Amino acid sequence: MPEKKLHLNLPKANGLFITATDTGVGKTLVAGAIEKLLADDGIKVAPFKPIATGCRKKGSGLVSTDAEFLAKFSNVELSLDMINPVRYETPASPMVSAIQENRPVNFDDIANAYMEICRKSNFVIVEGIGGVRVPLTENIDVLDLAKEFALPVIIVARAGLGTINHTLLTIDAVRKARLTLAGVIICNYNTKTDDIAEKTAERTIIKCGNIDVMATIPNDPDVDTEKGILGQYAYLALEEIPFFGIGTK
Repeated sequence: MPEKKLHLNLPKANGLFITATDTGVGKTLVAGAIEKLLADDGIKVAPFKPIATGCRKKGSGLVSTDAEFLAKFSNVELSLDMINPVRYETPASPMVSAIQENRPVNFDDIANAYMEICRKSNFVIVEGIGGVRVPLTENIDVLDLAKEFALPVIIVARAGLGTINHTLLTIDAVRKARLTLAGVIICNYNTKTDDIAEKTAERTIIKCGNIDVMATIPNDPDVDTEKGILGQYAYLALEEIPFFGIGTK
């Protein structure tokens, strides 16, 4: 019998769901920068990373570098276990990691942690894992999880060749799921590029996707999410965007 779809009965919250066109695109950087912007405005903002893979061993447990980075920019006191309730050591999709480690994704843990985070904050930044079709189980993917949160979605995209196809496909998937699509943020743009694909990607995505590119973040050599370094370019590129207005009802 096919596995049932999710019904987590999550609380309605103010916030954003940050996804991407692929892994390693920059969504953790974007999530952290939005957190800092909101925290600097005095908003009680909390990060939530429901699932992480490729975690490192620490003591008797596992720790996600992404969760540590996100925790740094929150102004709400939260444990890493609450920020990131489901963790795997295997660096693969959650479905594969769960099989390898013989430990299915615990959606109850996700729901319980999210409810507590919502109770403690006024705004939640939820970061997905990989792209929207990354499988969590055989029948549930990241997009199914995003539908449970029912938050406006921001898509983080690459700047270079291939990004148009990946971004338009992601836009189509989010719209088909009837989620609110806040816009696209392009990350790691080379400001000195002569590459015609990179130079024209933004306007092509706007035209063909009928969507707003909220910002283009230049490549910043100072960024190091593993060391908790945000750099300045992401913050500067995003500081004029009213994220609290986008993600509030």
